[in-house]
Amino acid sequence: MTSEAKIKCFTDMVRIRKFEQAALQAYQKGKMGGFLHLYIGQEATAVGTVSVMNENDHIITAYRDHGHALAVGMGMNECMAEMYGKFTGCSKGKGGSMHFFAPDKNFWGGHGIVAGQTPLGLGLAYALKYKGIKGCAICYLGDGAVNQGVFHESLNIASLWDVPIVYIIENNGYSMGTSQVRSSVFPDAGLASRAEAYKIDWDTVHGENLYEVRAKTHAAIERAHEKSRPTVMEVFTYRYYGHSIADANHQRYRTKEEIRHYQEKKDPLNVWEQILLEEKVISVEQVKEIDKAAKEEAKESVRFAEESPFPPPQEILSDVYHSVDNPGTHNNEGEIFFNDRLPF
Repeated sequence: MTSEAKIKCFTDMVRIRKFEQAALQAYQKGKMGGFLHLYIGQEATAVGTVSVMNENDHIITAYRDHGHALAVGMGMNECMAEMYGKFTGCSKGKGGSMHFFAPDKNFWGGHGIVAGQTPLGLGLAYALKYKGIKGCAICYLGDGAVNQGVFHESLNIASLWDVPIVYIIENNGYSMGTSQVRSSVFPDAGLASRAEAYKIDWDTVHGENLYEVRAKTHAAIERAHEKSRPTVMEVFTYRYYGHSIADANHQRYRTKEEIRHYQEKKDPLNVWEQILLEEKVISVEQVKEIDKAAKEEAKESVRFAEESPFPPPQEILSDVYHSVDNPGTHNNEGEIFFNDRLPF
């Protein structure tokens, strides 16, 4: 990595942290409806994996999607406005926190159904293979989603048909409010080792180390590109807050000492900052400047969201069905919009 690339990764992680903190404050003031699932503590996973993607690689994720959205280059304004339900949001105010989208950046959501994105990611990857394009789909899911049947169905097809997909389990230790040890049969090697049942390669990653996240993601992407084979990666990470902000009792099912240990020893921003300082890639003054700029950007996104208009009533039926928005394009062969809309 060049020094510029390393600093960019640090900047991206700081921007995610400041955006989430600003979103939390707005939510607590009653400015947003629905749920809010924060990514604070998991920043290196999104930034590290996205940083090794190629132009023909696509990503799809679950409802904790803000970090991935910012990592692929979405702006804070369009993301914050979406959470405010405003027309200037990335989904025109109709999706909210859990449904960010940016197809122009190969970002396909943002999905509120647990594990619902796993067969969709499979479809993205299969489309690449079907069209002969050298690329892959990266599909993120939580540790709770590994017990959903649709995920196992997706693994079966991914292996059977040699689909170029990388499933990334962001294991933050808790399925909503239930600890992993109480919710999942957990082999000593990790949840990713379940992939062996489908003859799929798998690996585990320390999520606070961006170098390791990048290296192992790169290997998985290369496997997809060169061999058209799937991979299951498990990234051990942590969330500082509850499952969502509605989860007000998150300190009752874990200790303050547990949270403090991660903040002091494994916080991805602190770990990466220390690495860059030791490598003399960045200075303390630069760190402060990046932090200040990200905080101001997040503050501005809140102002933008608050001043933006709500969707007009006549928009309620738009962007629901492609055939409605584009009369005459519907057919009876199962190809409603993919050939026109997908960027490949």
